[in-house]
Amino acid sequence: MHLRLGCQISVDVAMPTPMIFLLNVHYSRASNLERPDLLRTNPAVPTEAYRDSFGNWATRLVAPPGQMTVSTEGTLFDEGLSDPVGLDAPQVPVELLPSEVLEYLLPSRYCESDVLSNFAWDRFDQTPLGWARVQAVCDFVHGHIQFGYEHSRPTRTAVEALNEGVGVCRDYTHLAVALCRALNIPTRYCTGYVSDIGQSTPIRPMDFAAWMEVYLGGQWWTFDPRNNDTRFGRVLIARGCDAADVPMVHSFGRHDLTGFEVWIDQIDA
Repeated sequence: MHLRLGCQISVDVAMPTPMIFLLNVHYSRASNLERPDLLRTNPAVPTEAYRDSFGNWATRLVAPPGQMTVSTEGTLFDEGLSDPVGLDAPQVPVELLPSEVLEYLLPSRYCESDVLSNFAWDRFDQTPLGWARVQAVCDFVHGHIQFGYEHSRPTRTAVEALNEGVGVCRDYTHLAVALCRALNIPTRYCTGYVSDIGQSTPIRPMDFAAWMEVYLGGQWWTFDPRNNDTRFGRVLIARGCDAADVPMVHSFGRHDLTGFEVWIDQIDA
């Protein structure tokens, strides 16, 4: 299937303000792009694209005083398959893990796996290792947190999400990431597009989504504790240890968000 995807974000700043945007489709999906999702600004300003330390595409610029709109739009071919499932995927003992995945076992800004260690082991120690344990974590988080945009708070951590029991997709993901890391399962935070293809109720308004990838059986697998169901048309933008590594907009100065729109739609029958 073919997908049209993109976003439009408007900000207002009082003075020239350096900013970084992570809005382009991840390099791992670049070969699927039929029309590149080039980043555009209005008014036009010089931009510099680069790869950050996690390999994500980032764009830096200096926003001029007043309102500026940043947008992307592209088309992408997707095979139309749901997230892969590996029910027999085993947990890899820590001593056998590749060195490059070890950082995804450590506590991070929003995922205090050290603080949640006792809770995680008390609750999940009796669950089977591997896929079943990760799914048990997702089931718990999905049922524990009440979703609502009115509950959104950019500073909420995994511990706070557990204690407060409310949040948005990033809060579901932070809590599940922290619990999996506490259980010695390498887990990384992801953000991007998730379509409403196959859903009985369309997702409106559309927004960027957060999910996680866990390392089982020698490879990374996608889990989505917010939705916790079968999804199609998932397109990665960026991944890192938590949301602090992959902000859609990072401003080195005050800015006011004045417009925000995201879309991902199937464009063929």
